[in-house]
Amino acid sequence: MPHTPRKKPRQARSQATQAIIIEAAARILEAPSEPSLTTNAIAEKAGISIGSLYQYFPDKRAILASLLRREWQIMLDAMSENIRRQTSAKAAIDAFIDIAIAHQFSRPRMSQRLELLEQSLDLDDDVLALSVEIQTRVLTVLQRYLPDASADMARDIVTICKAMINDSTRMDLTPGADLKHRLSAAVFGYLQAISPAR
Repeated sequence: MPHTPRKKPRQARSQATQAIIIEAAARILEAPSEPSLTTNAIAEKAGISIGSLYQYFPDKRAILASLLRREWQIMLDAMSENIRRQTSAKAAIDAFIDIAIAHQFSRPRMSQRLELLEQSLDLDDDVLALSVEIQTRVLTVLQRYLPDASADMARDIVTICKAMINDSTRMDLTPGADLKHRLSAAVFGYLQAISPAR
């Protein structure tokens, strides 16, 4: 079942209220203590009534799905800018690694908890499409470095980055100084192994 807002706000005030609700959920997720993530808690954190919250979202899962949309869109926007800005293929891959680390560690508790909650959400097509679009951006960069790069390779790179960054987030809330080095070694080592002639 799709988890979407009840209505797409058109007026600036309604858009702001919806954004406040989504941000309230994000702040609960990044609290040091174990979060009490209920619609009542989200409404209280947002400073609105529970009735007002339900005008925008049918349930907690719809709010979390919207938070995921927001976070993945931030990542996509940064990746798109990177693709436009970088002229060197290697620099573009390096920049993607930097973007992935910065995004996860900008709000590490929220990112870590959202990652776990994502697995329990029955995500609707447009949320899943954002995930696919991230892989498409990675593939665009990879094909500048390795013209015969495939969608499977892009998916592998995303998986490598997510696994290593998420593991680092679990260990500490700040990235270790060597995380970028280890991640670059893993990504470029993988590409070298796939195409040793490169």
